[in-house]
Amino acid sequence: MQVWNTLDAWFARRKAIPPGTSIGFVPTMGALHAGHAALVERSRKENDVVVVSIFVNPSQFNDPKDLEKYPRTMESDLAILKSIGTDDVITPAVSDFYPNGYRFRIETNQQQAVMEEKHRPGFLQGVMTIVMKLLNVVQADRAYFGEKDFQQLRTVTEMVDDFFMQTKIVPCETVREASGLAMSSRNALLTPEARERAAVIFKALTGSTNASDAASALEAAGLQVDYVEEHWNRRFAAAFLEGVRLIDNVPLAGAR
Repeated sequence: MQVWNTLDAWFARRKAIPPGTSIGFVPTMGALHAGHAALVERSRKENDVVVVSIFVNPSQFNDPKDLEKYPRTMESDLAILKSIGTDDVITPAVSDFYPNGYRFRIETNQQQAVMEEKHRPGFLQGVMTIVMKLLNVVQADRAYFGEKDFQQLRTVTEMVDDFFMQTKIVPCETVREASGLAMSSRNALLTPEARERAAVIFKALTGSTNASDAASALEAAGLQVDYVEEHWNRRFAAAFLEGVRLIDNVPLAGAR
């Protein structure tokens, strides 16, 4: 496994990959867990070369404190990636990706803002901007995204289609802990007790008859609900526990 700490170093490596070699790409912000590993393992099965990025993207954080406390575990992340057969890891500095600051950005139609786009102003803008940069940098055949961040996955897929980009976006099912809690880097910020309590999010989403009942179940369990909504034949939730914001979603009954 090779680690590239600058984009210039990566570009030299990218030019050396023979034409016709299939490349799979998994973009991450680090603090890796089994959900990330599943994305990498699928990419390993479907491509000749597997590339992973580790970059905590400042433009998608609307709260500086949230950015500051985001877990950073580079040493263990690299050990995980090496153990599952990653070929290349890109870990550039912020100045590499934003040499002129946050000057140019990709935006959606704000009139249709829902969920993350509504409750975290600038979030999807930041996601789309960095994903477009990453896809241009890696030039992969396929890029793998988890369904836990379903709105992000859907937005990125539509952006790639609208801009005629050549990378295929591959959706992958959410990986869960035994309790049902969706695996997330933010789970590491929870105490063991809170981690057990957080399983109520999945239970509320799957066991309630509607979004309102699911929200009531979360509130009864002591979580601060940001939203529970239904879109695209799925039920979504965002809630705070111990000051940590957790999200999840499930398909509605009968949805394909």
